[in-house]
Amino acid sequence: MTRYAVLFAIGLAVYGTLAWSRLGGQSIAPHFVIQADAWLHGQTTIEQPVPGGWGNDWAKVDTVVLADGREVRGRYARNEFRILGGEVVPAASVRKRLGSTAYMSFPPLPTLLMLPSAAVAGRAGSDTIPNLLVAALIPPLALLVLRRLAAAGLSKRSEGDDLWLVALLAFGTVMLYASVQASVWYLAHVCGVVLALVYAWAAIEAKRPLVAGLALGAAALTRTPMAFMFPLFVLEAIRMAGGPRQWRAAVAPVLRFAAPVVAFAIAGGLYNYVRFGSFSEFGHTYLEVRQQAQIEEHGLFSGHYLLRNLVVAFLQVPLSIPRWPYVAFSGHGLALWVTTPALALLASRAKSPIRTALWVTIACVALPSLLYQNTGWVQFGYRFALDYMVFVVMLIACCGRALTVPAKLLIVASVVVNIAGAIVFGRFDDRFVVADYDHVQVLGGLTSVAN
Repeated sequence: MTRYAVLFAIGLAVYGTLAWSRLGGQSIAPHFVIQADAWLHGQTTIEQPVPGGWGNDWAKVDTVVLADGREVRGRYARNEFRILGGEVVPAASVRKRLGSTAYMSFPPLPTLLMLPSAAVAGRAGSDTIPNLLVAALIPPLALLVLRRLAAAGLSKRSEGDDLWLVALLAFGTVMLYASVQASVWYLAHVCGVVLALVYAWAAIEAKRPLVAGLALGAAALTRTPMAFMFPLFVLEAIRMAGGPRQWRAAVAPVLRFAAPVVAFAIAGGLYNYVRFGSFSEFGHTYLEVRQQAQIEEHGLFSGHYLLRNLVVAFLQVPLSIPRWPYVAFSGHGLALWVTTPALALLASRAKSPIRTALWVTIACVALPSLLYQNTGWVQFGYRFALDYMVFVVMLIACCGRALTVPAKLLIVASVVVNIAGAIVFGRFDDRFVVADYDHVQVLGGLTSVAN
């Protein structure tokens, strides 16, 4: 247990040091604290004015009176007014606007972490301290997962190798800059990675169905794409049953796994229905953001966004600018291989019984974000990769290249890049971030993106 306590302390020290000036205060987007305060007052609505204005990813529901005398709630969309529940009427039929109601537009589970802060200080409660304490769990939980892989015979790594991979996940990926922000977008990623680690530990050999189901259900109410982590447990259950031909032996553990997932889904659906009249609506349809026109035309998820998101994830490179510091990055962030060059360790033909399950899980979790209307803007690196980064590191542990000196240098380089990102992002954006939403820079230069 000592080594896990030491890793927690190291995580606390590293994340705390890089967060420095933010500690104890509030982040720039304390949505979860404000939602916690509302819950403590028995409300799902958020009192106005909302911090940062409507454009800070708050869901906005308008209450209007129609020409037929009905008082209804919904949203304007082009020349229409869409009533909660699905009815659509012409915007011209709105006779009077009575006001707007604000809701948090993100899956709600991280709100639970903010209840103590909100109980003490209300809407002014700290979200940075809870964020830091949760983030510090990542290094010890990562080691726990990697040693579980070794114990199951799925990885041949030594404990020393696993510690290098712990450093890769915790400090050599965009997890590092995300962990020191605490604002609503990044706090969700921190909680999501912790839950993914718990899920992965429980899913290996399908050993802990209930724990895996609880972790996945909680993760889905933290970061929606993480609902698609389920293949790892299901495929591990089938493998442990003897393969696809013996699938019936996998039914019982899969059902035990599914039970808490269904319970979380029902709870989340009811929460959504109370607010928006839809079981599947968290509130992103009701945002007032610059991308609203494309959302109206193509929806929140569409193949229309795929090419742009692939470019951002894999081809976005640093920008050269004619002033100090002469190198900057787009608000779309940097490509995965730029922020984490150690991902080159995936280039291996080594096999493991869990290899296919991990690749399928990565693909299933990655796809929703690749089809999403937003790239992750504004970011240092492609933050949506955090939804599946745990499984990428597991894949390196099981099937990646040996941790030779060059491999370890790649990990060191990844840590250095992400320390730099954690220091400058959110602090020196005026010098380092080029806020041009309509373009990305790929290897050949500036390129327009679909939006």
